[in-house]
Amino acid sequence: MTKKKVKVGSNTIALNKRARHDYFIEDEIEAGLSLQGWEVKSMRAGKANISDSYIIFKQGEAYLFGATIQPLSVASTHIVCDPTRTRKLLLNQKELASLFGKANRDGFTIVALSLYWKGAWAKIKIGLAKGKKLHDKREDIKDREWKVTKDRIMKNAARG
Repeated sequence: MTKKKVKVGSNTIALNKRARHDYFIEDEIEAGLSLQGWEVKSMRAGKANISDSYIIFKQGEAYLFGATIQPLSVASTHIVCDPTRTRKLLLNQKELASLFGKANRDGFTIVALSLYWKGAWAKIKIGLAKGKKLHDKREDIKDREWKVTKDRIMKNAARG
């Protein structure tokens, strides 16, 4: 029996590129999402955005706040579609307690990193993050530019 090769990144719905730019990501956790039917259809069409989203805690539960899932134009007429509604995250008690403690006690922020499909289920990767200062961001940009320059030099040296 041969396994089908899955393209890397083909199951990704939305990425939060700003999260890695604005924060140091200490830890990553995968969580499920409680969604409505129209939201799943919209996500399959690629109409999701998590760039301004973060995680909040209410009554011992974690919720995704600020994520936008645009409803399709062919959505049902008897359902009110709220694109920015707060969606519940599906985590076990141990993960919830750990995240809640680190967010409240240690001053971490919890941000959404990526939204993707895992089988038929929509999953979200959340990160435990600390904010970066301006000089940290400049340092990251300098490192990235040096890596590009170094690769270019190595490529030209290999040719000659």
